[in-house]
Amino acid sequence: MTGLIEEIAFFLEKEGFECSRQMRDGFDVICAGAADGRLSRVILPLEISSETPEEAVAASDRALGCLEFMQGIGETPLIVTEDRWRMQKDMMHKRLLAHMEVFGQAFARNCEVRRIEKSEAYDFLMANHSYGDAACRYRYGLFLKRQTGHLAADAALVPGTLLAVATFSNARKWVKGDREIRSYEWTRYASLPGVRVNGGMGKMLKAFIDEVRPDDVMSYADLEWSEGEVYRQLGFALEGQKNPVLFSVDPVTWVRTPVRQGNAGSSGNLWFRNFGSNKYRLKLTDYE
Repeated sequence: MTGLIEEIAFFLEKEGFECSRQMRDGFDVICAGAADGRLSRVILPLEISSETPEEAVAASDRALGCLEFMQGIGETPLIVTEDRWRMQKDMMHKRLLAHMEVFGQAFARNCEVRRIEKSEAYDFLMANHSYGDAACRYRYGLFLKRQTGHLAADAALVPGTLLAVATFSNARKWVKGDREIRSYEWTRYASLPGVRVNGGMGKMLKAFIDEVRPDDVMSYADLEWSEGEVYRQLGFALEGQKNPVLFSVDPVTWVRTPVRQGNAGSSGNLWFRNFGSNKYRLKLTDYE
């Protein structure tokens, strides 16, 4: 099997980008850019080869050290883990190209939000979200309402196309003083990986708030993908961090399964520990 870094570089070069391999704090990275020099990205491929949980924890600590080193020199790398690349290759190809600014573009003002059925949300999230579907109570779809010139290059993006899905949990309730507080978790958001929807997350959040009238909404930003800047832009406040999660990874299907107490993982599987998550909360009513 070709190495992960070679596969990523080959794909980008086939798409017309120039790639070079460099070292960052002991890790091989790809520096990719357009031939005219107008664009450059640093990609940190993470192969999954740990045969024990202890090896996975040590590998995760080394990768976190590399990320801190790169951030210290002003670089924000795009992380590509081997299981995502091999299991969801089409999605990862499109997501990687989007980071290289090869994407269709839509504006939320040209879209409409409406509730969708469980099956429609499931199919979309399984195809386009790194963690697939999740238990939820409310499901919303963002549909293209009218086409603009920004989408003309992609014939598949016609009016009526489902561009993004957002899901929210049922209420978690508690009493504060003389009132009941209803808190909801924003469990999933995914857009078509080759499309950038400007204002899409905000429009879908507003639709949920207008319909449900929550007291607050909380969510997690997976640090494999992002520190959560989009949540801050939407008015969320950083509330804390969720610890890294250890996964057992099937080396044939590349499906990762979280390892919880009493679950030792399957014999012959590999191991991977992610980087945890940032927890964000949007308070919509005044309570302590």
